[in-house]
Amino acid sequence: MYRYLAFATSIILVAVAFALALAWPAWWWGFAVFAAIALLGTLDMLQKTSSLRRNYPILAHFRYGLEAVGPEMRQYFIEGDTTQVPFSRQQRSLVYQRSKNAMDVVPFGSQQDMYAVGYEWLNHSLAPVEIKDPDFRLVIGENAKQPYDASVLNISGMSFGALSANAVRALNLGAKLGNFYHDTGEGSISPYHRENGGDLTWQVASGYFGCRDENGHFDPEKFAMQAQSPQVKMIEIKLSQGAKPGHGGVLPAAKVTAEISVTRGVPAGQDCVSPSKHSEFSTPLGLLDFITRLRELSGGKPVGFKLAIGHPWEWFGIAKAMHESGVLPDFIVVDGGEGGTGAAPAEFIDHIGTPMLPALQLVHNTLVGLDLRDKIRIGAAGRITSGFDVARVLAMGADWCNIARGFLFSLGCIQSQSCHNDKCPTGIATQDPSRWKHLDVATKAQRVRHFHDNTLKALRDLLGAAGLNHPRELGPEHILRRVSATQIRSLAGLYPQLQPGALLGGELPEHIVFQTFWNVARADTFAPPSRIAALRMSKSA
Repeated sequence: MYRYLAFATSIILVAVAFALALAWPAWWWGFAVFAAIALLGTLDMLQKTSSLRRNYPILAHFRYGLEAVGPEMRQYFIEGDTTQVPFSRQQRSLVYQRSKNAMDVVPFGSQQDMYAVGYEWLNHSLAPVEIKDPDFRLVIGENAKQPYDASVLNISGMSFGALSANAVRALNLGAKLGNFYHDTGEGSISPYHRENGGDLTWQVASGYFGCRDENGHFDPEKFAMQAQSPQVKMIEIKLSQGAKPGHGGVLPAAKVTAEISVTRGVPAGQDCVSPSKHSEFSTPLGLLDFITRLRELSGGKPVGFKLAIGHPWEWFGIAKAMHESGVLPDFIVVDGGEGGTGAAPAEFIDHIGTPMLPALQLVHNTLVGLDLRDKIRIGAAGRITSGFDVARVLAMGADWCNIARGFLFSLGCIQSQSCHNDKCPTGIATQDPSRWKHLDVATKAQRVRHFHDNTLKALRDLLGAAGLNHPRELGPEHILRRVSATQIRSLAGLYPQLQPGALLGGELPEHIVFQTFWNVARADTFAPPSRIAALRMSKSA
């Protein structure tokens, strides 16, 4: 295999150099050099801390010297541009340091341009607070039969299939060690999710993987059998995801193995594409009925839904359905349009879906305006890697946040952008056992836990510096953003805040989205309001 070509070549060269050295003593230097290279390759194969070195003995060291195998160096040398790299080297470095329990202090001052438009910070206090315990938690589903005590930081949905068996094992064991939850993603609960017993949030999407019949429709008996497992703590209905909302999940054929076929209930060797919408409901009220069914079938566990915000009237229709019916989800997870994935069309990644902060603020404001905010928990996800990222999301109205790519970095992801072709060099996003078996579960699980714990310690230190005692004390007024060379605004000033009950009176708040779409949204349909449909028709005419 080409991955081991350099290692095999070094061994051959050792033998050749040894033979030549016996005839010509000057070749002993060559023998020593090739022997050192072969020894390096042997050590790469035997160590367990780096799956990249195990998969690419000797060759991996060229990557460390150049700092990247994939997009960074390709774009730097060929295109002269590093702005399109999904996450910067600095962001990955922070995750790697925290995952390894290494010092994450930075010398020589800020690495950020504080005068650049968009720069954000948290104001500190002259009366800082010392917080001892960074394990911030909250109860989700307080009125459910089986409420869940959750960490404010958890693993976002990444499916078995998109991820390898050992990657799933390591994530779940890390969640077990750190006492936080692991979202299964839409690919169902695999045997590897169950091995280590970490808390699970089971994501049920439009493909109903793990609870579908032969025709791909929802099977209540199969759902109940899995949902009632003590390891499953919550049920999350995925309406859409930030990377490709309105598209449905995609698992390329190269990664649909026989094992994936059994786990998901789909044909092996074919692209596994989830429907773009659910077949169990087609209206906001239907969604709430489905939530009620899943709550009963699961034995009273917290049930909520995940969505990326698109047309405002559709979200408002869900909100109106909750207000009119009295049926409430236990939680809502807001996924930003900047969310990541292993396989999605470029246009969907870059140009579909509302970014996380305005989407989160819209959901939070709507629930506040209906006097429902204290009854429904809100989670959020989308490009979160640091303690400050967590603080900003919580300040904007979330109760907790989920992270995907940060935890992938803790497993050793180098962003080679090979997630879709089954050739992930680190064994994380592949179903090739010759690659994923080199990912050491015990080592990577510890790094998953360390990243979680150290990020919460960073959050604790930020809160203390701001004079706050708990994340729930954060508000949008605490986060500042430079909006021009001479102007600074708080997020409270940039994102208007609704007053409690503001949507229950006769007069709508002075907020353009509510003024335009609230009154035309309906609880019984996701279809465009007649006024908007008529406007479209007039333009097309």
